[in-house]
Amino acid sequence: MDRPDLVIVGGGILGLATAKALLESLPHLRLLLLEKELQLASHQTGHNSGVIHSGLYYPPGSQKARFCQAGRSLLLDFAKEQGLAHQVPGKLVLATRDPEVPLLEALKARGEANGLTGLELLDRAGIKRIEPWAQGVKGLYVPQTGIIRYLEVAQAFARQVRERGGEIRLGERALDYDPQTLRLRTSLGKYSTPALVVCAGLGTNPWLGAKAKQVRILPFRGDYRKLSPQAAQKINGLIYPVPNPALPFLGVHLTPDLEGGVHCGPNAVFSFAQEGYRPGDWNWQDTKSAFLFPGTWALFARHWRLGLAELGRAASKGRFLADLQQLCPPIQAQDLLPSPSGVRAQAVDLSGALVEDFWVELGPKQLTLVNAPSPAATSALALGRHLAQLARLKLLGERGDQAV
Repeated sequence: MDRPDLVIVGGGILGLATAKALLESLPHLRLLLLEKELQLASHQTGHNSGVIHSGLYYPPGSQKARFCQAGRSLLLDFAKEQGLAHQVPGKLVLATRDPEVPLLEALKARGEANGLTGLELLDRAGIKRIEPWAQGVKGLYVPQTGIIRYLEVAQAFARQVRERGGEIRLGERALDYDPQTLRLRTSLGKYSTPALVVCAGLGTNPWLGAKAKQVRILPFRGDYRKLSPQAAQKINGLIYPVPNPALPFLGVHLTPDLEGGVHCGPNAVFSFAQEGYRPGDWNWQDTKSAFLFPGTWALFARHWRLGLAELGRAASKGRFLADLQQLCPPIQAQDLLPSPSGVRAQAVDLSGALVEDFWVELGPKQLTLVNAPSPAATSALALGRHLAQLARLKLLGERGDQAV
């Protein structure tokens, strides 16, 4: 396929969801998806904690609130249709100190504004009824939260893309695109294509247009540990702290998986490599790009205390354990085992502010998904439909069914 009608850059869950939606609405589209790795969904999707988010945290009316709600429903239906393993055990959000109680009550009101039902504020006895190991002055039970293997979801999307005639090429890195000549250059050759959709996650920076160059995608490593099998048996569902309202990170929490294990984390530490999954990973070009952006220094100045706390938590098993014990006091150091880390792509603007919502940049021939952190995986089917509709209307001049 040397002259595709449209090329998608990025074989993570969002690139695949967009390809799936495009081929569902335009079955004769000559679609090519390029993934630089030899396997699909190798980075954010493949290192995801597997949470099906409820939509509790996001401002009503925001794109995150909208697409998370729609995406969760579509995802659960898709998992049932495809026979993908998943569970919906619900989660507890715990206020461990009295000053956190108003924040917890505000979370309940926000969740209800976003359409969640069955939210329940719990006293100490109510917390123990659901999670005997947990502790808090007040809890919020959210029945909609679930778990799934997002790598399996992405693989199912890929199967449908191929079945509908889309081509997926692995091990081919897209390098640059000239909208004047319609030429896309890759590590293996060149293509002529009138439309480009970029869902590159951690690799988005080279694709940013003039407006989006006011931001930079920065990598934040999230370290996890897992509970020993004996301790994992004591956890029934997901357990979260009340989040810091100043940041889009949710704090160290406990997340069961479908194999009976429980993962603890993540923290959020600036990474010196876009794909730096270990504390010592470092890439000169990635570090140079981040440090030449003024917003990086502004971010450090805004949040240096929190940054130091996160570094301390990453370096010290004791600090990590202390945070977990605020939620579940019986957890001990011997209960914490090593577990792989993930890296989150987060847009930061020139002032050092973390971009909160999803953000799409649209040019004459190119659509770029600039910012898509959590809950992007939960939102994938709804967000993919939205991106596909934008591509049809703005890049291809086609009119299909209305997306969500």
